[in-house]
Amino acid sequence: MAAKWIELVTGSFEDKKRWRRYKARKEQLPTSYRTTIEGIERYFMYAGSIVKGDVFMQMLEDLADLIERAATDGTPIRDIVGEDPVEFADAFIANYADGQWINKERKRLNDAIDQSVDEA
Repeated sequence: MAAKWIELVTGSFEDKKRWRRYKARKEQLPTSYRTTIEGIERYFMYAGSIVKGDVFMQMLEDLADLIERAATDGTPIRDIVGEDPVEFADAFIANYADGQWINKERKRLNDAIDQSVDEA
């Protein structure tokens, strides 16, 4: 019971374990690929607006899978992210829209409009 209360305050223990595993994976990458994943990760934290820990961790794990495969295959970084890394990152984030805080606000707006239409 105490564990559930602690998780309510601090966040999921499983997400913390996933974060540590992700960081360990990232450290195993060759320098240029590690620099790339760290840059994309930083962008995700500012631009992603992902508030669900499990969704954010899935996004990072999927990114790590992609970068690890590229490093193993020797795929050049520009072949992964293209000429516009921001466009790449934004497209990547779009696949994880379920965890974005804005979705909650979109639902609230739609509900408010539906309610006002019903009242009219």
